[in-house]
Amino acid sequence: MELTKEEELALKGEYGETLETAYRILVATGEATNAQKLVPIQWAHLSGVNYNTIGDAGEEFLSKLSQDAKVKVMTTVNPMGFDFDSVSKYNLSDEFVQKQKSIADSYKKMGVIPSFSCIPYEIFDLPEKGTQVSFAESNAAIYANSIGSLKTNKESAFSALASALTGKSPYSDLRIDDTPNLTIRMKLENPNELEFGMLGYFAGKIADNAVQLSGVSGMDRRKCKALCGGMGTSGRCGKFILGEETPASEKVDFDKKEMQKIHDELNTADKGDIITLGSPQLGLQEIADLSLMLKGREFLKRCMVFCPRSVQEQARNLGYTNEIERAGCEILSDCCTCLSPLVDKNEIDSVTTNSIKGAYYLNNSNGVGVNLKPLSQIISDETR
Repeated sequence: MELTKEEELALKGEYGETLETAYRILVATGEATNAQKLVPIQWAHLSGVNYNTIGDAGEEFLSKLSQDAKVKVMTTVNPMGFDFDSVSKYNLSDEFVQKQKSIADSYKKMGVIPSFSCIPYEIFDLPEKGTQVSFAESNAAIYANSIGSLKTNKESAFSALASALTGKSPYSDLRIDDTPNLTIRMKLENPNELEFGMLGYFAGKIADNAVQLSGVSGMDRRKCKALCGGMGTSGRCGKFILGEETPASEKVDFDKKEMQKIHDELNTADKGDIITLGSPQLGLQEIADLSLMLKGREFLKRCMVFCPRSVQEQARNLGYTNEIERAGCEILSDCCTCLSPLVDKNEIDSVTTNSIKGAYYLNNSNGVGVNLKPLSQIISDETR
């Protein structure tokens, strides 16, 4: 891999241990992906924020790193384990709370924007098309490539952090070639957001770096995010292109049979003890839609709604949260459905959700059952 003189000096430790470590990560990543060189990036989005995910080793690493490390580009971060505003309402250990606070403080010391959101594309302005970025959150990487026309690989927690500290990323994979070699033909009529999530999950399982989707129309923000979330959960695919099938690519149909297979895999409960909405987190338009759908209705069981803090503040100013909270919802910021200690298998057997991404992690990481329903059905079945 070709390095500039400055990059070589950093790799040799001439600019300190932190940059040496960061460049070692980038070079190792680049060599593994046959990168030709490193390229400048303008924005990094980091994962590895939730204490449930990185544990003591991650917390200690970040604490040490933050003593002298500073990010060189705009850097945002994924959700953490809970909302500090409501942490006292939950039965979390003091150790978890303190460790999570340490992780958040370490990122802030490094100059990271404390966004704690998995949908940075909804709360920050996107740079111009073709801009190189480094996104570790899978749904955000797919959205950036597919909708925002930016350039990022599906980065790891380490490679995105190294990119934030150096302002560089390996020039490989989707940064060079995003030509799909597979077309998936959508065969479901008028699919809801849950079925778009299943399409994404199916695509992630069988596609390579990029995939073409034909027969897709009527995709609003909720459906688009469901597609990105599902795709990012199940495999390496980092971009979708909408349009008619190309003659050169292999063709596969996504029909009711394939949908049912995914539903049978992820729908592991007939009902949920609680409801969770927001994986990926809900944006302002989704909060507005939810407020309208809940007008005059009341949930029959506990419902947790996850959104970025900036979105919750906007929604409060616009009055959207009044109806949602009146209906019995808890609105939480800085965290999300996935990997949250707020959903504890010792207290909750199963969860109702409309999220394929949420279903996967609730099943496999939280160890609870999942009852999958589209949002319209959740509101029809679970409110009065």
